[in-house]
Amino acid sequence: MATISVGGKDIEVDEEGYLVTLDDWSEEVANHLAQTEGLALDESHWEIINFLREYYQEYQIAPAVRVLTKAAGKKLGAEKGNSKYLYELFPYGPGKQACKIAGLPKPTGCI
Repeated sequence: MATISVGGKDIEVDEEGYLVTLDDWSEEVANHLAQTEGLALDESHWEIINFLREYYQEYQIAPAVRVLTKAAGKKLGAEKGNSKYLYELFPYGPGKQACKIAGLPKPTGCI
């Protein structure tokens, strides 16, 4: 198992960089993961990251893109619940990339 070092702590990640233990997540870890993905997180990113973490807490599943856009649209409004907006924030895939940064498992159905 691979590890990343954040704040002097070694954290286990799988071969794709997703956290092995969800409780290892913190904002500092999220910023580190985002940096490795070439992203600088701003308020818009955090809104989606926090939305994903709440969604996971409620449903115990990381949503795939289609479910994410629909659920985000319901809660955050149509301007944020669409693929174009989400791909602008997370260009390598709002499902995969955003879930990784949010400390969640890889969404089911994502390759």
